[in-house]
Amino acid sequence: MTPTTDPKDPANRELVISRVFDAPRALVFKVWTQPQYIRHWWGPRGYTTLSCEIDLRPGGAWRVESRHTDGSKTAEQGVFREIVEPERLVFTHGWESETGKPGSETLVTATFAEHEGKTKLTFHQAVFNSVEIRDGHVEGWNQSFDMLAEYLANV
Repeated sequence: MTPTTDPKDPANRELVISRVFDAPRALVFKVWTQPQYIRHWWGPRGYTTLSCEIDLRPGGAWRVESRHTDGSKTAEQGVFREIVEPERLVFTHGWESETGKPGSETLVTATFAEHEGKTKLTFHQAVFNSVEIRDGHVEGWNQSFDMLAEYLANV
């Protein structure tokens, strides 16, 4: 089924990014799931990770707080639904409101596949409330994945 151009069609409010990282799959998975590594690559360029908490188990929560280039702070949070080390992570993703309550959530599925001695990441996030919100995540995730590639090159 081919997506339509209708912004109300859920297929148009999904994000899929594929990247190949020059690192073993076990390492890429580890860098995705441990706070001491996430702080080095999470978020768009210029953002600083202030804190990262991860309870890596199905039903376990995660939360990342960041400072933006303009000095403002935001927090993202979610719950792990599935963990298959080193192949797959499934978790919810939502931005916290200023009162600390979660906003609308999306579901993220990250798969890590062996690819000629490297790791192919397939990142899927859905369903966004609008095409505009989805498009806003494209740049942020791509910058994060650029920084992840740079970090993996130095680990």
